Amino acid sequence: MINMNMRLICTSCGKDHPIDEPHQRCEDCNEPLEVEHVRGKIKDSEIVWERYSDFYSFINQKLINELSLGEGNTPVVFSKRLSHELGNEIYLKDETQNPTWSFKDRGTLIGVIRAIQLGYQRIGTVSTGNMAASVSAYGARAGLKTAILVRPDIPEEKIYPIVVYGSNLIEVEAKFGMIYRKSLEIGKKAGIYFINSDDPFRVEGYKTIGFEIAEWISKNGNLDYVVVPTGSGGLLRGILKAFLELKSSGLVSEIPKFIAVQAEGCSPIAKAYEKGVDYIEEVEEPKTIAGAIADPLPPSGNEVLRKLKKHGMAMAVSDREILEAQRMLSKSGIFVQPASAATIAAIRRLSDGYTDYTDKRFLCILTGAGIKVVSAVKEMLKLESFNIQKTDLEELKTTLESV
Repeated sequence: MINMNMRLICTSCGKDHPIDEPHQRCEDCNEPLEVEHVRGKIKDSEIVWERYSDFYSFINQKLINELSLGEGNTPVVFSKRLSHELGNEIYLKDETQNPTWSFKDRGTLIGVIRAIQLGYQRIGTVSTGNMAASVSAYGARAGLKTAILVRPDIPEEKIYPIVVYGSNLIEVEAKFGMIYRKSLEIGKKAGIYFINSDDPFRVEGYKTIGFEIAEWISKNGNLDYVVVPTGSGGLLRGILKAFLELKSSGLVSEIPKFIAVQAEGCSPIAKAYEKGVDYIEEVEEPKTIAGAIADPLPPSGNEVLRKLKKHGMAMAVSDREILEAQRMLSKSGIFVQPASAATIAAIRRLSDGYTDYTDKRFLCILTGAGIKVVSAVKEMLKLESFNIQKTDLEELKTTLESV
C-alpha cells in the first residue's frame, strides 16, 4: 500500500506541503522541497528497489517493477594506479553502467512514477544532456508524451541519444536558469510534470547510490570522503539523505564527509562556500568543458551550502585539471565524461597541496560515460602527443614490432 500520509518539507523554512499535490519548490520561500525522512531496514534482495523498499513507501512498487530498466547495483572499483599516483585509496562508483549511461536513471524512474501517481500523461525536463536522454528513455517506456527543453548551444553529439526515443526536443533561446523556472510555471498550467534536476522525487531516486555505498562500507570499512560532481546539487542531496535516514534507522553510525566539486568556469556553489556566505550568485557567462555540471544558478545551490556546513566542503577545479584527470582515468581503463573526472582532479589538488588529504579513503561518483562527450577527447589528447599510425600489410610486421 502506498503511504500518502507523508509530507514534503521545505529544506529552508521547514514549511509542510502535502505529498499528494504536485509541489516541487516551497510556496513561501521558493527553496527545494524534500520528502520527510523515513526509517527502515535494508532487505535481502538482489533487486535495488526491493532491497530498499522500506525507504520508498510513498512509491507504487508495482510501477517500479513495470518501468525499471535495471538501474542501480553499479560497482565500486578500486584503482591501484590512481591510488599510487595520488597517495590515497581511490574507489570509483561507476554510474556509467546505468541504462542510459548516467546516474540520472535512478532519479528519473522515481520521478516518472511520481508523475503517473499524480495523474500526469505528459512529462518533461530541462537538461544539458544526461537527464534529457534519461527522461526520454523512461518516458518512452511509460508511454508518456515527453518534452525536452535545451539551450541552442547543445552539442550535436548529445542530440541523437535524446531524440532516438521519440521525445519532443525543443531548443529555447534563454539562460538555463530561466528555462528551468519557466518550465515549472508553464508545467503547472499545461499539465506537464517537469522532472528537473532537484525535483524532490528525483532526489529520492538518488538515495539508492547512498544506500549502496553504505552497504559497501559495511563490508569494506569506512570511507573518509565521498566526492561528488556537483551542478544543480540534487545528486549530493540524495546521497547524503540516504546516509541520514540510515543513521536515524540505526543502520550506520558514521557518515563520511562530502566534497562537492565544480568546474572553475561555472562554480557558484564553490565560490559561495569559499566566501562563507549562505546564498549562491548566478554565473553570468559560464564556460567549461564539463557541461554536465555547468549550472549557472543551481536550484539546490543554497541547500547544498547548508548541508556542507556540517557534512563537507566545496571546491572548484580548472578545465585543464579536469582533462588531465580524465586522461588519468582512461589510463586506468575507465572512460568518463569531464564532469566525472572533476572528482579525480579535486583529489589530485588536495593531495598535492595539503598533508591532511593524504593516506585517506576517497570514493568518487563517476556520473556519466565518456562516450556521451566525445568532443572532449580531442581536448584531452592535446595534452600529450598523439597520432594515428598508418601502414600496409607488407609493413605491418615492422610497424607492430616498433610499438
